[in-house]
Amino acid sequence: MKGRSARGRAGPAPQINAEESPLGWLAKRRDKAGRPILSDIQFAAGERLRADFTRGQMMPRMSVDLSLGLPSGGRSGRSGGAQDISDSALSARDRVNRALGAVGPDLSGVLIDVCCFLKGLELVERERGWPARSGKVVLLIALSRLAEHYGYRSVARGPERSGGPKHWGSEDYRPCISTPNAEPGA
Repeated sequence: MKGRSARGRAGPAPQINAEESPLGWLAKRRDKAGRPILSDIQFAAGERLRADFTRGQMMPRMSVDLSLGLPSGGRSGRSGGAQDISDSALSARDRVNRALGAVGPDLSGVLIDVCCFLKGLELVERERGWPARSGKVVLLIALSRLAEHYGYRSVARGPERSGGPKHWGSEDYRPCISTPNAEPGA
């Protein structure tokens, strides 16, 4: 039912605003030589982290959850605690924690601020007391490490990376195809 209106007709597909993300803004920019500042794999890694962060419901609440104050979880009998989180949200949280662990504590903060909380680089630099324009360098390093963690490569490696075809037989083994009920030697 993707993009369906109330009458059942297909409506317009939801639009994604790349300008809402600092990564989207940075991906559109070019350096002095005309090359993109952010590579496609760095952008994909940052957006994957953001998607898992959102799926994992890790964004801090901006309002009060009134069901938490009711005894025995309110009318539904649910507790409203961690056991109410879906398995997909828990696995998304696990993926975020593993990704941030692989990047390291020094770089994970800038990833959370820029990719997940959508803070601009100037704000991150001010909050952390960094020199002007240093946030971009730190972010690019963090995104490169994140892309490595996710297994993103800028060049496809193919067979030499995989080690070639795998089979149980020896080097000169070739399977033969026989039909059922065929006579031997036919």
